[in-house]
Amino acid sequence: MKTLIALYKTPAEPDAFMAYYAATHLPLVQKIPGLLSAQVTRVDRTLMGEQGWFLIAEMRFADADSFRTAMKSPENAAVGADLANFADGLVTVLTGSSEG
Repeated sequence: MKTLIALYKTPAEPDAFMAYYAATHLPLVQKIPGLLSAQVTRVDRTLMGEQGWFLIAEMRFADADSFRTAMKSPENAAVGADLANFADGLVTVLTGSSEG
């Protein structure tokens, strides 16, 4: 399983951020080919480490090949371009792999 993780810092206007994310960004994410699931977690508090995290989005793909195909798709390009509309300077994107 291949996972893309987006970590978002707290925006200036959390309610407006969430409204845009739910109505515009997440529907774009869900169009990415090969996407198995997208899970969004709103951070309640940070117990240890760097403060200021607001949202965690995890997008799962079956394997590295399907992930590579998804990342090269026009749908993913649209998702990336959309980040500038609401999360410029707020997002860190990571990838990871898991077995099982």
